[in-house]
Amino acid sequence: MQESEAPATPSSPDSAEMRPDETADTPPVPAPTSDVVDPASGDTTTEDATPPTDAAAPEASETGTEQQDASDTQSEETSAPQSLARSAPATLPEAGADWPFYGGGPGATRYSPLDQITPDNVSKLKRAFVYRTGDMPTKETKGKYSPENTPLKIGGTLYMCTAMNKMVAFDAATGKETWRYDPKVSPDAIPYGASCRGVSAYTNPDAAEGDACATRIIEGTLDARLIAVDARTGEPCEDFGENGSVDLWAGIGEKVPGWYAVTAPPAIVRGIVVTGAQVKDGQAENAPSGVIRGYDAVTGELAWAWDLGNPELTGLPPEGETYTRGTPNMWTAPVGDEELGYVYLPLGNSAVDYYGGNRSDAENEYATSLVALDVTTGKPVWHFQTVHYDLWDYDLGSQPTLVDVPVGGEKVPAVILPSKQGDIYVLNRKTGDSLFPVKAMKAPKGGVETSSLADTQPVSGYHVLPRERLTEKDMWGFSPIDQLWCRIQYRQATYDGLYTPPTVDKHWIQYPGYNGGSDWGSIAVDPKRGVIIANYNHVPNHNRLLTRDEADKRNLRPIYEDQEQSSGSNAEGDGDPQTGSPYAIEVNAGWRVPFTGVPCTKPPYGGIQAIDLATGKTLWDEPIGTARRNGPFGISSMLPFKIGTPNNGGPVVTAGGLVFIGAATDNLFRAIDIKTGKVVWSDVLPAGGQANPIVYEQDGREYVMIMAGGHHFMETPIGDYVIAYALPKGD
Repeated sequence: MQESEAPATPSSPDSAEMRPDETADTPPVPAPTSDVVDPASGDTTTEDATPPTDAAAPEASETGTEQQDASDTQSEETSAPQSLARSAPATLPEAGADWPFYGGGPGATRYSPLDQITPDNVSKLKRAFVYRTGDMPTKETKGKYSPENTPLKIGGTLYMCTAMNKMVAFDAATGKETWRYDPKVSPDAIPYGASCRGVSAYTNPDAAEGDACATRIIEGTLDARLIAVDARTGEPCEDFGENGSVDLWAGIGEKVPGWYAVTAPPAIVRGIVVTGAQVKDGQAENAPSGVIRGYDAVTGELAWAWDLGNPELTGLPPEGETYTRGTPNMWTAPVGDEELGYVYLPLGNSAVDYYGGNRSDAENEYATSLVALDVTTGKPVWHFQTVHYDLWDYDLGSQPTLVDVPVGGEKVPAVILPSKQGDIYVLNRKTGDSLFPVKAMKAPKGGVETSSLADTQPVSGYHVLPRERLTEKDMWGFSPIDQLWCRIQYRQATYDGLYTPPTVDKHWIQYPGYNGGSDWGSIAVDPKRGVIIANYNHVPNHNRLLTRDEADKRNLRPIYEDQEQSSGSNAEGDGDPQTGSPYAIEVNAGWRVPFTGVPCTKPPYGGIQAIDLATGKTLWDEPIGTARRNGPFGISSMLPFKIGTPNNGGPVVTAGGLVFIGAATDNLFRAIDIKTGKVVWSDVLPAGGQANPIVYEQDGREYVMIMAGGHHFMETPIGDYVIAYALPKGD
């Protein structure tokens, strides 16, 4: 899915206190446990987890890891081309004066070693300059903008893409524009929202200084192209594909605008550009493939394709055929390990999110998994599944983070994987084995597919973000009337805790909702202090499956039948046809009261935590977001109370001891003391801050930057502002 959350509303500040995680202090051990947690009682009993016998719901190993040898599980492709990947790893730049990757450094830690700005002097932070992209909604695109962009900084230049994929470069000290390239994406290509989270940079080691496109900026577009331009001039790289463009629709099938789009920056590993695509959810089982492809970063030539439904196919499909339709896709950002030659792919679930009866064994095996792919071959090395038989749209939205984790007196190269349920897993980067225990939670049964449901679901023994079981007392409102309405809705719905199965005869409560836990903003890691910073959402969804008769009466049509009917700014799942399955889906994202727009559950709706990297123990936990822009009927209360609002976008951390984050729906950009969790500075943004910040240095001065682009799903104001902050000169 794509992010689609609603704004929160105010409560008293006393009611917004978060309780720290009580179960995440398990000491690190290399072997997994087999604890089974009964979600109804909260008790834990040690017993062997029984794998499901239904072939439609294969169980992972107790660690959640499926280790595989490509030679055993993949048929050899006799016509496979020679690897285009470089055999030796390149030396990659780290974050420091520059911010050369979407996640800061190559490991996506979102950490800056700069320490000029500290908790002691951050109160002096001022706007240094404001750059405006000029890309604002038109009549055709009104209500569809969610830019979410994070710039790169390389040398003295910042690089970014706008909501409609216009690539721009501007001076890192002044904000003066250097160049602009417009690939002219059509408005009908917008899926849920016009988003371009970032671009990637690649320097050709074989190019001479001064050569055209020696360093190139690469983006994926909403109309499914890879574009490469010269970092100095913005001119298309003629040697890349056709005049700087590669068509990602090749092998996908009939071109339906808005159904297949790229919103995340690609990973570039060993000279291979690796990308997936967002496939608009809930339309039809016969959706475009979730195939992952790698392209030569210089020529744009297809190096390999990984089609999990047809692993023998390593290149383009034969003429008239397509990659396997409806398979899990990767809409978010991957991360690469240049030394190992691996790229880590966070996958979603299948094209129909809330019904799995027609899924293949391969889909059930790989859905909602982190997959380690060897970029030299395009073959999977291992995968780790976070949900078995996912019927809740719990796709992996966060970019994974690569960092060395202390275990048993040694530092182990690890990949940290957050999930929307709130679990944070720490895996061996080479093998996929969990470095901490993974428990098996007894899963609820019932709904329309009870015989296919997995018996257990994995639960991290390292850390779980807040997700306490909802009770009727958690129902909330601005008046006794809406509180009573929510209590009635709670009593009438099916709710059996986490992984309550989908139902058609009545609504069911999904908690956390599909925007819960960690989403595309991802986590930040301070490797020096050994601290993870994770912001999160924990609002429920109120869902019901719809029969085909109901779907027909509502005129729910897939995107390929009725472009206007199925596109638009409605929240994901809010009337998706799921054509080809027995049921459509109705989702009330955030479970909001229809006559006030207020969530049915009490605040806080979002928070931010500091977590000890070595143990997974919570160091502090605070709500994030005030009530200043939230209230009933869409009326801003302007109250400064900290209630914890829904949030989209992630944090950065600095050696100076600060966490910088926008994300919340109150339009505030914050600096937080990493030791205490207390806000030590803030600024009111001119639009929503639903983007990841960056930190860089230019001419000896440290800058913090965030895009205030807003977000139509989050109902924050839309803007085109890129704002840089710095201490006054001389301080």
